[in-house]
Amino acid sequence: MLCRFIISSSSSSLIPTAITSKMQYRQEIDRRHSVVVELPLGDGATCDLEKAVCSHGLFMMAPNHWDYLSKTLERPLRLSGNINDDDHEKSHLVRISQPPDSPHSLHLRVFGTDSLSPLHQRSLLGQVRRMLRLSVEENERVRKFQEICGEAKERGFGRVFRSPTLFEDMVKCVLLCNCQWSRTLSMAEALCELQLELNRPSSAVLLSAADNLNQFKGVTAKSEHFSPKTPAGKESRKRAGVYGCCRNLLERLTEVEEIVDEGKADATTEVCEVSTSAPFNADPSVDRELSSFNQIGNFPSPKELAGLDESFLAKRCGLGYRAGRIIKLAKGIVEGRISLKELEEACCNPSLSNYDKMAEQLREIDGFGPFTCANVLMCLGYCHVIPTDSETIRHLKQVHARTSSIQKVQKDVEKIYAKYAPFQFLAYWSEVWHFYEEWFGKVSEMPHSDYKLITAANMRPKRSGKCKKLKITPAEKLGE
Repeated sequence: MLCRFIISSSSSSLIPTAITSKMQYRQEIDRRHSVVVELPLGDGATCDLEKAVCSHGLFMMAPNHWDYLSKTLERPLRLSGNINDDDHEKSHLVRISQPPDSPHSLHLRVFGTDSLSPLHQRSLLGQVRRMLRLSVEENERVRKFQEICGEAKERGFGRVFRSPTLFEDMVKCVLLCNCQWSRTLSMAEALCELQLELNRPSSAVLLSAADNLNQFKGVTAKSEHFSPKTPAGKESRKRAGVYGCCRNLLERLTEVEEIVDEGKADATTEVCEVSTSAPFNADPSVDRELSSFNQIGNFPSPKELAGLDESFLAKRCGLGYRAGRIIKLAKGIVEGRISLKELEEACCNPSLSNYDKMAEQLREIDGFGPFTCANVLMCLGYCHVIPTDSETIRHLKQVHARTSSIQKVQKDVEKIYAKYAPFQFLAYWSEVWHFYEEWFGKVSEMPHSDYKLITAANMRPKRSGKCKKLKITPAEKLGE
């Protein structure tokens, strides 16, 4: 697929008083350099960025940042998709937009650089295509589904947002289990904050690392504070590795502080030169992108997580028992026991015949039960199996007036949505998402602070009011 490559170097909004060191000055300069890459949609010309992004709760999870005012998606993306490549650990903030005057293409503004190699360019474009499901196969899948489900076509629903990498999808599917949505959001955000700390240590990390070094001896006694109150089995916790992890952070911080101290002596002179060559020009959009980049990192890579201590990760990110499972997954990938490339290649043409085989493979991974596996396989392109949980039971009761249970909910949804085969999940999720918007308003226009409000507890009908229901036919109620 062809794309245009435009260099757009910007030098706006430099604030001398805010720069306190040579290192910070260089970072501020780097972030204002940007490159714009155009991605023609081709066969995906029917893709609407707003609807493609705001179609699943995954878009609300860090480091994704949907700007509902400018209708753009911002997040860091890695320069390489190969976990064994050094560039896999390098990220750039990318803003994805769909200009009104060019609706059949997407624009990717890549911050922090004034050039991109062809390899890096292909990697970034590939990640965007994956998130928005822009492959030829996905385009055909959307077309066929909308032929079956006219209501989905009217609403422009058909693409379900996912992450730029399979690893991020897998970890986030683990975060969806056995907890409230607000906690899922906070765990994802904490992981991205940790990624930033690990790669760009600051005094905050020093305090955190020192605290961990002194306080983790009592982590077992305090584990109840961050372990979820669920029936899931608890992982055993290793304690020795946390000290090494903290020492590594302290050593890396010492190196950074030396660089900062070196820059303090001539920081004033250099700042004056900057203010002369690049006059102040307040640009709110630049401030937004710098703010997003400064406060949160990318989603951690397998290498970044594999070397962490389980107790440290559990406490730092509030993961509870999930920390052990995530670290085991990361180690399995780094050590070559789990091949993400092979998994994706095996699912490039998802079919009913190989679903069970892929599900069986995923279940061999510690912590991957039926719900997690079904969600991961949905992210890989399988649309005929509906991941079911308590949210599904609520939906059947409120929308289909059908009382279900954990034991029989899978059979219930199979019966209700059978007529949409092989797109049962898409039909179900189109209905669920439409119901959310009927209840909470248009999700793409919702402030980030309200994301946590999308919970079953907030969808209970008031005593004096009536439950909001979608219009469905008697046949749909009976699952015919």
